[in-house]
Amino acid sequence: MPRRRPPRSASADDLLATLGRLTAQAREGAEKQRARVELAEALQREMLPARLPQLPGLRAAATYAPARHGLDIGGDWYDGFPLPDGSLAFCIGDVQGHDVEAAAFMGQIRFGLRAVAVHAADPGEVLSRANDLLLSVDCGLFATCTFLRFDPATWELTSARAGHVPAIWATTDGRFGLADDPGGLPLGIVPGEEYPVTRRRLAMAGAFALVTDGVVEGPSFPMEAGLTQVMRLVRANADSDPAAVAAAAMSVAELTGHTDDSAVLVLRFDGAGGQEWVKRERGARVVAGARSPALSDG
Repeated sequence: MPRRRPPRSASADDLLATLGRLTAQAREGAEKQRARVELAEALQREMLPARLPQLPGLRAAATYAPARHGLDIGGDWYDGFPLPDGSLAFCIGDVQGHDVEAAAFMGQIRFGLRAVAVHAADPGEVLSRANDLLLSVDCGLFATCTFLRFDPATWELTSARAGHVPAIWATTDGRFGLADDPGGLPLGIVPGEEYPVTRRRLAMAGAFALVTDGVVEGPSFPMEAGLTQVMRLVRANADSDPAAVAAAAMSVAELTGHTDDSAVLVLRFDGAGGQEWVKRERGARVVAGARSPALSDG
């Protein structure tokens, strides 16, 4: 007479149910991770520039990293493009929120900045016009941004900041500091906002690095500590290729345990000679009525 298998106990059924639930959760987690990677790749491919403009004596590089967990991707961007007068424009920014809507808004800002930069006199005017343009769209989002213009005829770098993280500078003789220039409110908050412009002449070889807050700030990592780490690394790599400087700066994001996506944009310049860069950094000339910042040279 064949022996019958004894009935499964309730505990065995519970175990099987638990294993099934965990398997489904693992599958869902893998699908989310795959979606995150695919979204990040699509953003890099379709909404960030494939290459940045270069000129003799000035090279640029950038890098982007998605958030470490989940799908909090889509708010950070960088860009670089030539202007009709032969100068180069560069910008970096961070949109409030991270979802499909934020990604779409990021694309609007990037192309809006390109459109107004052709007709604006300086970075402050670019940000002011872009701010009013974004407010006219009325999507309810805002964005921080830093906009730069490099003039190859004078080797002057002009910049304006809309609520964004300060830039970091370093020269090949070991000096470095935080370019905590005066700025205005983020884009998309108040109509008619004005953005002071800071002018620097790139007289000595070095690097100028722009980051988003995902690089320098995390759940238990204050921004001041992150900026200090980036300054140290930019200083140590100031004579390196711009891609190496960008990679070094981005490595700080791993220390912060960032839950945000992150971007780094680096300008590596050979310098026009002499000590003028450092002198200007001690009191960079600011227009539009703002006071000049006092920066540490390390």
